[in-house]
Amino acid sequence: MSEQTQSFSFSKEEQLRGLIEQLDAYISHYHGGSVSLVSYDGKIVKVRLGGACLGCPLSPSTLHGWIEGTLKQFFPEIESVEGV
Repeated sequence: MSEQTQSFSFSKEEQLRGLIEQLDAYISHYHGGSVSLVSYDGKIVKVRLGGACLGCPLSPSTLHGWIEGTLKQFFPEIESVEGV
């Protein structure tokens, strides 16, 4: 009897969505905010910040410093992350 291994293949967008969901869980738990994927065209990621992030003076740092920095580590082809 041979063992069969299932191989799962996820698209870049599915992988990106999963990473953003992990970031969202952290932001929600520790800061009361949220982040969700709006769109991804292969180079530009658009996300929506919510919860405590709305109106927070540090949201640009969260968006560009932390979220964009993290996404670019895993997806170097990303040119920018924009908030909508």
